Amino acid sequence: MLDWIKNIKKEFPEFWKIYLSNFSKKSNRYVIFSTETSGLNLHDDVILTIGAFAVINDSVHIGDSFETVLLQYKYFHDNKLSNEFIVESKMPKLGESDAIKSFIEYIGNAVLVGHHIDFDVEMINVALERLGCGRLKNEALDIDIMHRKLHDITDKKSSLDELSDFYKITKSDRISSSEDAYKIALLFLKLKSRLKIK
Repeated sequence: MLDWIKNIKKEFPEFWKIYLSNFSKKSNRYVIFSTETSGLNLHDDVILTIGAFAVINDSVHIGDSFETVLLQYKYFHDNKLSNEFIVESKMPKLGESDAIKSFIEYIGNAVLVGHHIDFDVEMINVALERLGCGRLKNEALDIDIMHRKLHDITDKKSSLDELSDFYKITKSDRISSSEDAYKIALLFLKLKSRLKIK
């Protein structure tokens, strides 16, 4: 049977059906997020943490946030790695399926914002595929592309630290997906204002 016929008949999980139903109207909410992964291979590596904050009406809403460690014991076991990071982290911990489901419920139809966001979105898409779901439908904005557009830069990508230095965003010694998401949120607000994005 052809793959597209299989997909038509496929029964999606309930949380995914609810997520898809959100796109009948446009959101005024941005979700700024960052992932920490075990590496850069979309199919061999996994998401270790997700951190996110909402931006509404040009304000970062600290209370509207998402943070979790994904329990990836199988990945660590199969690759003979220590899972000390997972065990010692004070962040909330969820198995991959529960973490991805919770993240999808959190983002709804928001516009997603990140730094080199294509990779983060694809990592989420690969995890969704493992859950028998489709791909993310959200619009996405990348702060590095916004920066390059503002300054007419065509030949250079900037790291998050470089962008933070350029826009005078204080850097923290603590490195986490939530810290990165907060820095991205502050950068986004500056770039959004300068680019006159509503």
